[in-house]
Order: sequence, then C-alpha cells, then structure tokens
Amino acid sequence: MAMRQTPLTCSGHTRPVVDLAFSGITPFGYFLISACKDGKPMLRQGDTGDWIGTFLGHKGAVWGATLNTDATKAATAAADFTAKVWDAVSGAEVLTLAHKHIVKSVHFTKDSNCLLTGGNDKVIRIYDLNQPEEGEHGSTILESVCCPSVFRLWDRNIPEAVKTLSFDTSVSSMEYLADGDVVLITYGKTIAFYNAHSLELIKTIVTPANIHSASLHPEKDFIVAGGDDFKLYKYDYGTSEELESYKGHFGPVHCVRFSPDGELYASGSEDGTLRLWQTAVGKTYGLWKCVLPGNLTS
Repeated sequence: MAMRQTPLTCSGHTRPVVDLAFSGITPFGYFLISACKDGKPMLRQGDTGDWIGTFLGHKGAVWGATLNTDATKAATAAADFTAKVWDAVSGAEVLTLAHKHIVKSVHFTKDSNCLLTGGNDKVIRIYDLNQPEEGEHGSTILESVCCPSVFRLWDRNIPEAVKTLSFDTSVSSMEYLADGDVVLITYGKTIAFYNAHSLELIKTIVTPANIHSASLHPEKDFIVAGGDDFKLYKYDYGTSEELESYKGHFGPVHCVRFSPDGELYASGSEDGTLRLWQTAVGKTYGLWKCVLPGNLTS
C-alpha cells in the first residue's frame, strides 16, 4: 500500500502566498523565502519550515521574493512601487529601488552582483548592486511592450530580446533551471519544456486544471505543479506519467518549487499557507520520521 503524503504546514501569513524561492545549499542548510499579499515576506529554514524572521518595510502587497545562492541576500518586489534588497542574515534593509509601477518579480544573477526586476511598467531592469548610488541611471533597461501571452529570451549584453515565443493564452509562470539547459513555462492547462538556448520545444504535459506554477526536480526526475483546483500534481519527467495528485490546500495553488537537494517541494496558496511535501514519501528527512512496521508500538 502506498504511503500517505503528510505535508508540513507553515502558518504565519494572513493573506495569499503568491511567490516563494529557495536558496542554494549552504553550510547552515538551505532556506526558503515567501512573498505574500500581507506585505510581510518571511524567511524560513528550508527543510523544516521553521520561521526565522520577517522582512518589515514594504507598504503594500509583496508579489515576488528571492534569495541569492548562499542565502546572504534577499530581494522582494511589491505593490508600493519598490523592490528592496535585504541582508538575509540580520534582516536589515540594504537598498530600496524605486519604480514607476507595481514590481512583480525579482531575481539575483548567479554571482549576486546584479538584481533583475520586472513589473507593471513593462520594463525589465538590471541593477548593479555594487553601484546602488547610481539608481536607475546605473541600471540596464530592457524595454518591451509586454504581453501576458508572450515569452522573451533576452541577451543582457546587447541588451535586446533575441527570441520570442507566443501562446494562445496567458503565461502563468516560468522556471529557468540552474544548469541552464531547460526553461519550464506554464500556460492554461499546459506545462511546456523548452531548450533554454534555442527555445525549441522539448515536450509538453497537459494537466486536468489550469496551472499557476510548476517546478522541475534538480535531477530532472519529476515535475510538480499546482493551480486552480487546489491540487498538487506530480509527474515523471521521462514518461510524463502522472504519479500523484492530491488536494493539499484550501485555495488555488499559486507557487511551487523544489528544494535545491530535491528532497522536498514547497507550495504557496490563496489560503495563506506554505506547505512542504516529501519527494520520496516515508523517508526520514527534516521533521519527517520514517517508522518501520516492525517498530510500531501499540
């Protein structure tokens, strides 16, 4: 009989959780940051979900949050027309970057020297964090007429879009894999995988419901996805076979991400919670303890 998936529920937010991101693996483990419409992004221990701290300073919903690889810096994007950079160790605000509209997304470059932002002003900005005093004048501006059903691949050195994909419905999420080979895009009920360099289609998976977010396992073993029907879906990447599906939240699932070691994945929902799920159910890991049948007590 298959073992039942028992998630860890991380409470603390008071409104929908709309984005989350893991750090890389550090000497202190790995970490998880969440963005929420309550305006209070939270930092947690990644393998247990234990709360570490809350970044206070935004005056509106926080739509995006990220950590750099070694979890020393955090960045957030908010409805107050700002992106903020934080010291993830002390929790102190390091930098506020003013924008002309709501900021929806933030992402560090691999070396942590630059921050990418994007939002409702339809401009992608790349900030050099080593020269913050220059503000927007020191940033690289990638301007485009953004369309929710278009995906663009940019060359930051030119800077301009070098390739474009168009879809018949809005793109709900994307994930660029750390190895640089695959881009995962979700739209409607479709999870699509593209070569990250040529944007040639690798494969698609059609799901039973509209999907808001999906994530590929670091070893490319599995895909997890969540969306409108409150469920989480797990697929075999090689065969596209559905392996599991279960209702894990009490509202639509807005975001899912695998941990950097692939042992778990996190989901954030309209219900205001984050949940952590085991990739291999029943394994002793984090707060999950495997109890063998012979060790059960009456």
